[in-house]
Parts: sequence; C-alpha cells; structure tokens
Amino acid sequence: MGIFEPYRAIGYITAGVPFSVQRLGTETFVAVAVGKAFQVYNCAKLSLVLVGPQLPKKIRALASYREYTFAAYGSDVGVFKRAHQVATWSRHTAKVCLLLLFGEHILSVDVDGNVYIWAFKGMNENLSPVGHVLLDSNFSPSCIMHPDTYLNKVILGSQEGPLQLWNISTKTKLYEFKGWNSSVCSCVSSPALDVVAVGCADGKIHVHNIRYDEELVTFSHSMRGSVTALSFSIDGQPLLASGSSSGVVSIWNLEKRRLQSVIRDAHDGSIISLHFFANEPVLMSSSADNSIKMWIFDTSDGDPRLLRFRSGHSAPPLCIRFYANGRHILSAGQDRAFRLFSVVQDQQSRELSQRHVSKRAKKLKLKEEEIKLKPVIAFDVAEIRERDWCNVVTSHMDTPQAYVWRLQNFVIGEHILRPCPDNPTPVKACTISACGNFAILGTAGGWIERFNLQSGISRGSYIDQLEGTNRAHDGEVVGVACDSTNTLMISAGYAGDIKVWDFKGRELKSRWEIGSSLVKISYHRLNGLLATVADDFIIRLFDAVALRMVRKFEGHTDRITDLCFSEDGKWLLSSSMDGSLRIWDIILARQVDAVYVDVSITALSLSPNMDILATTHVDQNGVYLWVNQSMFSGGSDINLYASGKEVVTVKLPSVSSVEDSQVEDANEPTIRHSVSKDVPSFQPLLEQIPDLVTLSLLPKSQWQSLINLDIIKVRNKPVEPPKKPEKAPFFLPSIPSLSGEILFKPSEMSDKGDMKADEDKSKITPEVLSTQFLQLLHSCSEAKNFSPFTAYVKGLSPSTLDLEIRMLQIIDDDDDDADGDDLQDVDKRRELHSIELLMDYFTHEISCRSNFEFVQALVRLFLKIHGETIRRQSVLQNKAKVLLETQCSVWQGVDKLFQGARCMLAFLSNSQF
Repeated sequence: MGIFEPYRAIGYITAGVPFSVQRLGTETFVAVAVGKAFQVYNCAKLSLVLVGPQLPKKIRALASYREYTFAAYGSDVGVFKRAHQVATWSRHTAKVCLLLLFGEHILSVDVDGNVYIWAFKGMNENLSPVGHVLLDSNFSPSCIMHPDTYLNKVILGSQEGPLQLWNISTKTKLYEFKGWNSSVCSCVSSPALDVVAVGCADGKIHVHNIRYDEELVTFSHSMRGSVTALSFSIDGQPLLASGSSSGVVSIWNLEKRRLQSVIRDAHDGSIISLHFFANEPVLMSSSADNSIKMWIFDTSDGDPRLLRFRSGHSAPPLCIRFYANGRHILSAGQDRAFRLFSVVQDQQSRELSQRHVSKRAKKLKLKEEEIKLKPVIAFDVAEIRERDWCNVVTSHMDTPQAYVWRLQNFVIGEHILRPCPDNPTPVKACTISACGNFAILGTAGGWIERFNLQSGISRGSYIDQLEGTNRAHDGEVVGVACDSTNTLMISAGYAGDIKVWDFKGRELKSRWEIGSSLVKISYHRLNGLLATVADDFIIRLFDAVALRMVRKFEGHTDRITDLCFSEDGKWLLSSSMDGSLRIWDIILARQVDAVYVDVSITALSLSPNMDILATTHVDQNGVYLWVNQSMFSGGSDINLYASGKEVVTVKLPSVSSVEDSQVEDANEPTIRHSVSKDVPSFQPLLEQIPDLVTLSLLPKSQWQSLINLDIIKVRNKPVEPPKKPEKAPFFLPSIPSLSGEILFKPSEMSDKGDMKADEDKSKITPEVLSTQFLQLLHSCSEAKNFSPFTAYVKGLSPSTLDLEIRMLQIIDDDDDDADGDDLQDVDKRRELHSIELLMDYFTHEISCRSNFEFVQALVRLFLKIHGETIRRQSVLQNKAKVLLETQCSVWQGVDKLFQGARCMLAFLSNSQF
C-alpha cells in the first residue's frame, strides 16, 4: 500500500499483433492488441471506443464478430462481449498463435500444430471444441486463411515453406502445396476465385491459383525485407498492397503486373497488418512502431496519401513534464518525437510538428527519422507566454544548439539558439525564466548563455572571472535554474561546483562545492530549495539564499534517474535504476513512502494539483499514470497510506480500466495495476470543510423546479380539453348500440391491466406518502440525526415534495374570533408540531452548511406555503427567528468569501504584468 496507486497507461496505440476489422451497420471498427489488453477504434476518425480488460498473459492473436472479440493469450482463448469476458476456451497445451473467424466458428492454432474448432453461438452451454485437427510434426503453422467459395476449407502456411489445404468439416488434408523454399509469412484471398497471394520471408509475393496449383505472377522487393502483410483492393481497382519488415508499403498493379507506388516511410517498424476497406479507396496499416495509419488513393497519379493516423512513441520516452494545469503531458522520446499527451481525452494527443519532415525527406531521398531532430535530453516549458511567443526550449543529444517550440500551434519555432558560436559544444541543460522571456542554456564545454525567446537574440553569457577560463564552469554544465523573481540564476557543473549568479548583471555572487560529481539538479522556485543528485546516490538539498545544505536523503542503491518537487514544496520524489520510487518529506526530513516496480523508472513528473504522478520506464513506450489516493479519500493523515521506510512492490498501471488477473507472464511486464487486498477502497470525503458550504450534487433542474413549480403547472396546462373522436379507427373492433354511439369490445387483457393499474395506484396515495414523510421526520428528530430524512427528501420529485409540504397546511388558522381554548387546541395539532420539526430540520441543515442550494429552495417553498401560518402562531415565530439568525450568519460567512474572491479578481484583472 502506498500514497500513489497505479491508475492507467497512456500512449499505447497498437502492438505487434495483426488487427481485426469488423463492420457493424454503417460503421467499421478495428480491434488491436496492446500488451495484455485490447482496444477497439472507430475507423471513421480512429477514435477510441472501448478498452478490454487486462488479461493474465500477452495477447498473440485477435478475431472479431459483431460485438464479440476473441483474444488468444497463452494457451487460452478469451471471448469478450464488448469489454466483458463471457467465456474462456481452454483446451490447448501450447501457446495459441493464430485465430480465424470461420462462419459461425473460430479456429485456433497453437505452435504445436493443434487446430481446435469452437462454436461461439451457444457457447454458454458448451465450452468444449466441436472439432480438432492435428497437423504434421514437421509443419509449423505461420498463417491461416479461408479461400472464398471454398466450403469448409482453410489454407495454412508454414515456416518450412509448404502450404496445406484442409477440410475442417471432415478433418482431412486435401492437398499440399510445395511452396517456394522460403518461410510463408502471410497469405490472403483475392476477389478473384481460386486466387490467393502468398508473402514469403525472401521478399517475394506469389499470386497463385490454388485450383490448378499454378503461379500467375510473382512480385519481388527483396531489398525491403520479408513480406509481413498483404491485402487486395476490393473497390474495383486491381491493386495488391504488401508490407515489409522494413516498414515499407508497396502497391502492385495486377493488370499491368508491375509496381505502381511505394510508401517508403509508411512506418518506423515492421508492418503487421494491411486492410483495404470495402468499396472505399482506403488502406489501413498497423506496425510495431505503435501506430495505425489510413491511406487514401485519390491523387491523379494513383499514389496514396496519408488520410488520418493515431500514433504514440515508437521508442521509450526520455523526459516528461505536466502542462496546462495537469491536463496534458509533454513527452520526448528516443524516437526523435516530441509529443503532447492528453490525460483527459486520448484523441487530443499529438506529435509536435518539425516543419515539413515528410516533404524534405522525400526531396532529399532520406528517411524521415534522418531528417528529424535528435532525441531530446532536456527541456523546459513556461505557460505564462504561450499566446505571445515560443514557450518551450529543448536541448538535443550531441547537438550544439537548442530549439524553441510554440505549443499554441504545436509547431517548432523559427529561432535556433546557438550558444558560444566560436567554440560550439553540445547543449546539456536548459531552463526558462519565470517571466517566460528568457531561456538559459548550459553546454558541455561549461558555457552558459542567456537568450531572448521572442527574438532569439543572445542577451549575454555568464563568466566566472575568478577561474580565468572565460566560461562559467570548468567542465560540463549539468543543470541551470532561475528563481521566481529573476534575481538569481543557479548553475551546477559536473565537477561538483554549484554557483549562484546575479540574473540581470550576470555576475557571480557565491559558490560552493559538493565534493562529488553532480548528475542532475532540480530547483523549486517558491521555497528556494535546490535538490542535487551526485554519483554517490545521495540527494542533497540546499538553500540557495542561505547558501547551506539543509537536508540529506539516503536510500537509493543505484543510479538516480530523475527527481521532482511537489507543487507545495513539501515533498521530493526520486526514482532510481534499482526500481524504487521514493517520496521524501522535506519538512520532517524523512522518507514517507517507497514503492518498487519491476521495470525501473527513467523519468517522472507530478501534476500541479498533486493528484496524478506520471512516469516512464525502461523499454516501455507509454506514459504511466499513478493516482494520489490521499487526495481522493477521507483520511487526512498521510501515514494511513505511506509505507515509511518499507518498500512496497507494485505493478505497472494498465491501459485497461478493469481489475487485473492473478497470473503473471514472466516475460512481459504488467501494464495494469493490481490492487492489494489490504488497500482500502476510496471513501467519500465525510469531513466538512470549515467556512465553506457543501452542495447536494442534485441536478439543477430538480431544485430549481421547486421554486418555479407554479409557473411550470401553468405552462403545462392544456389549452383546450380533449375532444372525443368522431369516428373510430377501422382497425378497432366495435359493436352496435341503441344510442348510435360507437362502443368498443372490451378485452380481458385490458381489463386485467386496468385492474392491476388501479390496484397499483391504490397502494400509493398522498396519504401514504405523507405518512412516510411525517414518520421519518419525527423519528429523525427524536434521534437527532436528519441524514435519513435528507436522503428521503432528495429522492422525491419536485411535484411530490411540493405535495408533501402542502399536506401540512392548516386550513382554519385564519379564524380571528377564536377564543383561547381554540388556540390551545390549535397548538396541540399534529400539523403544527410537524411544521416545528420541519423548521428545526431547516435550521440544522443550514447550520451544518450541507445540501446548501437544495435546502434554500426547500425553505423558499416552505415559506411560500406556510408563511401565513407562521405569522399567526407565536411558537412558530420563535422558530422562524432562530432560522433567520442561522441563515444570516451562514450567508454572511459565504458572502465574505465571495467578496474576497471578487476583490482579488478585480485587482488581478487591472494589474499589468
């Protein structure tokens, strides 16, 4: 149990498993595997529709039929209806590698050559296979397909090269194709009868007639790797698309028997699947580079162009940072991409543009990866100047210049920052000032220079005159930072020296030595604390103003990869290659929590609200989110969740929102968290926040209707009474009558229905409702606990609640000539006593500041109905005075808070920054 619990993983689009396309009505959906879960996208906009549950092992094959999805994991096949698992087929003893939808059956093939036939209609009654076929021992299946019009027959390709035609119904092998002395990687049926296409590991595509076992045509792209995917166009064009292991998609013209076009940089990894949409000139491709792309053939030369795509990092991220108040995450990866992930809506995630990379790569005949900037090793962002100019600066691996980005347009900026042009060395550290106007860069040669972000012009360098080296540090600069008022600039060198500079004058003010080589620094602008990481695995905290060490944290046993402060400056989070994530309390100078994950953390970032922690891990292409459970529970004591000095082992978060299973695959790190049995579930916040009011969380229309109920009744009143139909419809049976009126034949069904409806209506009457209302009010008043009564009242409709309050109305309280005895009788009435209790309830709820807007609407309706009664009864007048005093005191406190907020907003809106 820890402060941060696994939440979910973002940035995963697809993995190295062929997708499955299914058409439902007018829409087309594609199911893709992501580790141990699957995702379904709507092909119209490639929007995410649903995420399947986390499975015990990695998914190796997928198939889909209508709302059902079939996933092979380990030696089992799971059947899912939308996101819920409805059945598990367990008969294989080896890993299932292939699935094929075959009419009303599913064929599953494992690596040992066992083919099982499953009937998914009526699977709830029978979970056993309806057939079994055992392949030859020297035949290792690599692909499976069903030739069109071949009843009950399938073709299986092998890693040895031959192909076999089987009759599934009779379980007999009909024919064996010799092959082409190369492993079969893919095979697909064509729109033409008896014709299939076979892709081999040697890079050749064989279009073959299986009826006569004759080869029609052979295409070759041996320079582009093996043929991993094939698809025929079924919109009338004689096209065949092939994907290779090098990420190239080739389009072949079957009529002209030649290559028509090539998409050289279609993907950065091996092509996994290709699919032509029915009656559309659109091709969809997926790759192991974590992307899905759709290509449309609408150009005059017949070449495809990119229509839409969804992609994530194809290589592990190196740096991450929360942005836009925690709604987005900036991520830089080893794939040379700089991305923006949305925590709220996955469809808003995108890659920042590096300006016409595709056009430049095509013009220079290079790969896009060679045109892109080198991987980002450090970056900083400032939100204050987002709308004015570039607000992100990045330093890249082995690059002597830094680049600026404008997040408002999601594009790289115009200016390139080149520090020390006379002796250029790679930029190692960068930061942006608190005002957002300046960027400060530190290089491997010890040079530190300040640039204006708006113009990109250098505004001077920081030089240590005492060293006489004409630079800031004698060695590499590992970090730079600025304070919140642009007064100080702090820099750290690899040799272990930390220097404090005057930001404006660029003069050295002070310096001190750590005693060991520095690796990383992190500065918190609000409290002025500088955290340093040395190669001795010790974290030291320094007061940059007092120039002394204030804290020292030890515990990591391997290289510390990253660290960050919480927004309030009370926590320091650090990660290490030993697999641990540690949370240090700066005020108490101790470790408050530590967790261990089986995949080491490489970068981390805590959201400004401290509710979400984002991490990246070794060899993982996604960004993992962890939720701060102390922020969403009633326990205010952090020790309820912190583990102290103990290190708790947890699993990585998952892309799935469903509970994890118990079984683990030893070869694959889990992408889903498993909640420990000892961890309590989140409890709602029960404590009332002082000086604030709590709302009822009811729909706005429910309590507003109480105020305007009379207006609603008048508005809904019919304009004219219903008219009797002159003629009955011809299809209603009728009988003649003496009066000439039309009479309808009564039916037994309607009579019984009317009798039942009358009985139901007789059970619930205004008297019954009022009795329940009063009984609950009296019992809660005696117990001095109005919570059950509040829950009952909140569940009533506005019209029913209005009726309940009106049932307490005293009819004869306007008799001015009544004597004293009559008044005493009136005081003893149950209605009067109930009104007193109701006023006590209002006083209690207002004083507790709970259900504030709902109680205000109730009080207004109550005074509207019983105001005259309160005026005439002295007992009720005293209750009304207490209610008024309570209402005034509570509202004055709330109004004071509103006035303070208004004054602050008015002051800030008129201020000039």
